[in-house]
Amino acid sequence: MKRYLGVSALLFCLLFLLPLAMAAPRVLAQRQTEPPEEDEPKIELLPPGEIDGSYTLRVLLDGGVQTMTMGEYLQGVVRAEMPASFEQQALCAQAVAARTYTLYKMASGGNHGGEADVCGDHTCCQAYLDRETAAANWGAHAENYEAKVENAVSLTDGQTILYGGVPVLAVFHSSSAGWTKSAGEVWTSDLPYLQSVSSPEGEGVPNYYSRAEFTPEEFRTRLLASHPEADLSGPVSGWFGERQVSEDGNVDFVTVGGVQLRGTQIRSLFSLRSATFEIEVQDGNIVFFVTGYGHGVGMSQYGAQQMALDGSGWRDIITHYYTGVTVAAYTPEELS
Repeated sequence: MKRYLGVSALLFCLLFLLPLAMAAPRVLAQRQTEPPEEDEPKIELLPPGEIDGSYTLRVLLDGGVQTMTMGEYLQGVVRAEMPASFEQQALCAQAVAARTYTLYKMASGGNHGGEADVCGDHTCCQAYLDRETAAANWGAHAENYEAKVENAVSLTDGQTILYGGVPVLAVFHSSSAGWTKSAGEVWTSDLPYLQSVSSPEGEGVPNYYSRAEFTPEEFRTRLLASHPEADLSGPVSGWFGERQVSEDGNVDFVTVGGVQLRGTQIRSLFSLRSATFEIEVQDGNIVFFVTGYGHGVGMSQYGAQQMALDGSGWRDIITHYYTGVTVAAYTPEELS
């Protein structure tokens, strides 16, 4: 498989290796299965793109390693990562983000050695859904949904998000709490193209607000398993101390049992939908009130959908969520 080699060692470390050391920076969108109106006309299927069809990837899936074109792989990713009921321009933005993330992984060496270039595990690379399984999920509207997915890849053939001429870490998430988060808020290092921006989530985002409740014993068991130094004696109301929240609503730090924890740590320990949360003690239990879904960095998928509904094209969506980037065709020759 071809590789991109035109990057200095220092830039390579800063832009590729350090972010990949972070926890898997992605989350699947909540799938929507709402059908189009019954009188919606059949969507025309466009011819496949030349760039995405000109080179192949080795994709590790449950059944083993499969060889497919970049276009075929991206179709499977878009099927899995964004509801096909979304607007065409939102699906196009998802295809560009998915293509860019794939090239980023390939340029950095990926996680699979010589076995494969990418895989279908969203905790490692990106989720993947084959056409037959997706059609079964979509039912009577499978033909139109499949056309939208394939068109999203064809309409953006080869288009890649670049910063300094290099594919970016094009992470995305389901929904934000009105603002996305900078990479530095969530992970250990910041990236110039992953900065906090406004995100018009719109109405009707599934489970935009969520609630998670724990008894004191459940809370104590989870926290002490990773932070045995925490002092969780005395009344539950006295367990929680100082709380620092960023301007975009993300919990930067909260003190629990005398231990200062990042909001992302709390999110992970208690399986919260995001790190934008409030904590209350109700009837003796600890209750988290959470807004949004995902790590909050990069493109919000429901924000992209709302932008598309408001008339934005996929380029406008991409350049809104990824700061200071350019979007251009990135050909296989540039991977050599």
